[in-house]
Amino acid sequence: MLNQKIEVAFELDGWALFFARLERRPAEAGELAQLRNKCVTRARESFQLESLATYPMVAGLRRLFRAAGCDPTRYRPSSEALLRRVLKGAELPAINPLVDLNNCLSLEIAAPCCVMVAEAVGPPYILRAGKPGESYESLKGPFNLEDKPILVDVHGPCDAPITGSRRVMIGDDTRSAWLVAYLPVEEVDSARPFEKLQSLLAAAPVASILGSCYCPAESEESQNHQDR
Repeated sequence: MLNQKIEVAFELDGWALFFARLERRPAEAGELAQLRNKCVTRARESFQLESLATYPMVAGLRRLFRAAGCDPTRYRPSSEALLRRVLKGAELPAINPLVDLNNCLSLEIAAPCCVMVAEAVGPPYILRAGKPGESYESLKGPFNLEDKPILVDVHGPCDAPITGSRRVMIGDDTRSAWLVAYLPVEEVDSARPFEKLQSLLAAAPVASILGSCYCPAESEESQNHQDR
């Protein structure tokens, strides 16, 4: 169990971050495949491609991107990009149990989520806009971070709710990870990410939750949610 709060400084207003520490467990491929399929089905039942931008979570994230200086129609939140692919007929591919869980959660809460190798990151964290000249090697190649909302750890930029950093990328041998969800604080119940994560793991127990923390920008106090 985690017994300390996550140190997060917010330089961007209106955001909340949900952190969960995960320990990988042996995964049943069949259970995970069923979970991916169910999440895709629920997304297609809950959203329409033509009106996706009007849904509160999607619209809220777009507002936050614009406030950071980023055009969300050019650099889409990763959750919106994922939803658009699914609504156009794509399925969730089998990548890695922790990554698959992350993608399922992103669909379920319609918010950008990432998983990072636990040993590769460390607090304190800062959520801010990227500065001129900042970049990192993303999962898709070099990525310019200027005016993008980014998460920075003790080592430097470690993630963006658009595309992740190769520095913290999950591998086949990863056993311990941090999952982070990026949320518009006005559009989400603080308990929802944890409850959805628990529900997904009940269906496909690919990891144990060692602890979690909900960190809103508006509050100086983080609210811890620990599994018992």
